Amino acid sequence: MKSTATEAPATGDVIDLLRRQHGQIRDLFALVAEREGDERRTAFERLVRLLAVHETAEEEIVHPLARRSLRGGDGIVDDRLAEERAAKEMLADLDGMDVGDPAFLPKLDELRIAVLTHARAEERYEFDRLGAEFTPEQRRSLASAVAMAEATAPTHPHPGIESAKKNLLLGPPTAMVDRIRDVIRGRAK
Repeated sequence: MKSTATEAPATGDVIDLLRRQHGQIRDLFALVAEREGDERRTAFERLVRLLAVHETAEEEIVHPLARRSLRGGDGIVDDRLAEERAAKEMLADLDGMDVGDPAFLPKLDELRIAVLTHARAEERYEFDRLGAEFTPEQRRSLASAVAMAEATAPTHPHPGIESAKKNLLLGPPTAMVDRIRDVIRGRAK
């Protein structure tokens, strides 16, 4: 299996990094849907972790930057945060399910559609415009900031923690609990 974005080095452009992660998320949705049993569970655990850390980094780094830097940034970010909260709620429901449950795949597909629609909106309304606003050096620095945020992010969804302030305040203790729980359950990397 390919490495996840959280394993990839934080080099290059932040926009490229985030788009690459969106691609990995798409691939993991397909992998979860096509596998069965333990392979499905393992792929789903990777998907949950990637979604959780990716969204946290966007909420801490990318969305505040878009809010400040882009014309109409408040509206753009508010829309993305609403989408993220809805997706986190769906993901939290799935995270507690058995991957063999007959209701799992239909719910996964509902989440997939929501997440991929959200990713397209981010790419169009945030990423493309942010890419034009910042120099290559600034985008490289932002990629490092995103990688640092991912390194300390929760590994499971926590609906209601979508703002940068809440992530910075509640994220570290929540991440510690998530990561300890992952070790106990044998899900740690």
